[in-house]
Amino acid sequence: MGKAKKAFGTKEIATTGILLAICIISQFFKNLSIFITGPIINACIVLAVILANVYCGLILSVLTPITAYIIAASPVMSAVPLLIPFIMLGNCVLALSVHFLMKKDFVKSPKGFVCIKSMIFGVICSAAKGAFMGLTISLWLLPTFIPVESPLRNKLPVFQTTFSLYQFITACIGFVYVFLVCAALRGKALESIAE
Repeated sequence: MGKAKKAFGTKEIATTGILLAICIISQFFKNLSIFITGPIINACIVLAVILANVYCGLILSVLTPITAYIIAASPVMSAVPLLIPFIMLGNCVLALSVHFLMKKDFVKSPKGFVCIKSMIFGVICSAAKGAFMGLTISLWLLPTFIPVESPLRNKLPVFQTTFSLYQFITACIGFVYVFLVCAALRGKALESIAE
């Protein structure tokens, strides 16, 4: 009889810890540009799912908005704290879509990352995250909870773009990083890491 696979063995804990450390370091650059931190965090969530398991990806999905708030809270996060759980959920959408749509094919691909199907699924997973955050945060949460008299109301279109289109773009860039990392771990090496 085969051994039952543990959800959290040494490999999963170590992988999640290393990826969380990378996320935290990237968040110190959050105020420079969303296009620095966003792709790195998205890439780490995807790598956690691919290299460890979906639970590790979900842990990063939940922890990274909290660390972002602690390290460099944006004015809109301070004004609308409900953003944090919806960012968590958006990250979870990314992790779950990677798990269900692409993990198995991606890991088993004989050429590692050079698989058109994986690239297409990467765009679909990015679109799922962007659409979820766009519908929940941009179209509902921000217009509802930023007071009309708040100076942040004038920046509402910028925030709405940040939490919809830019989420899609940064997730796509994150997938490029994932493909580059997995290219370095080609074939059997990637398969053995992800088992």
